Amino acid sequence: MDDNSVITFLACIIFLFLFGRIFILPLKSIFKLILNSVLGGILIYMINLIGGAWGFSIGINFFTSIFVGILGIPGAILLIILQLII
Repeated sequence: MDDNSVITFLACIIFLFLFGRIFILPLKSIFKLILNSVLGGILIYMINLIGGAWGFSIGINFFTSIFVGILGIPGAILLIILQLII
């Protein structure tokens, strides 16, 4: 191998490393949002199980699970309050 091949090989490795670093952060955010949304849906399901004895339920859909996924427990409490008002 000559010097140009080695330099080209190292430049490609560095480029791939930098390219990967640029796109790994958005992917982490997307996976975190998906995981939190699934956990939000599970939390809404648990609220529906407990509230079912009193005739209380919150619809499990994409928007409510994302809402609880982003805001967490305060989001679930806000949905409960909103459901009680409406």
